[in-house]
Amino acid sequence: MKRRIRVSALVGSLAVVGYLVAVAAIPTQQARPIAITVYKSPTCGCCSSWVDHMKANGFAVTVRDVENLTPIKAEAGVPGRLQSCHTAIVAGYAIEGHVPADLIKKFLAEKPKLAGLAVPGMPVGSPGMEQGTTKQPYEVLTFDTQGRTTVYARR
Repeated sequence: MKRRIRVSALVGSLAVVGYLVAVAAIPTQQARPIAITVYKSPTCGCCSSWVDHMKANGFAVTVRDVENLTPIKAEAGVPGRLQSCHTAIVAGYAIEGHVPADLIKKFLAEKPKLAGLAVPGMPVGSPGMEQGTTKQPYEVLTFDTQGRTTVYARR
């Protein structure tokens, strides 16, 4: 009788181990990195810090160092009053300035009929502008092809 109990326990244990091995062998679905191209000045340190922020948040970043960003901003439809130090293109949208990665992901998931997101200027405390302990409140704005804006988020 004891032998039968031991054999049953062994068979049960082997079944559990077999199940765990099978589950471990199933490939997990990992989120694919989101491709984004960043146009920036070759000498801008805060732009490079924003690129690091994007990479750390799962974006596959291609950097294009350019001397003159004006034509890129114009082609992307970024209104003059929203312009900042760098412009990025992701999934057909323009991302202007120090926009946080989590808001870009949210925006991309929503797929709005807009031209993009912008953080005008270079607010201290925004991604890439984290020097010191001071943090300046700022707004992340949406913009459309006519230059109309709405507040998307406040940070």
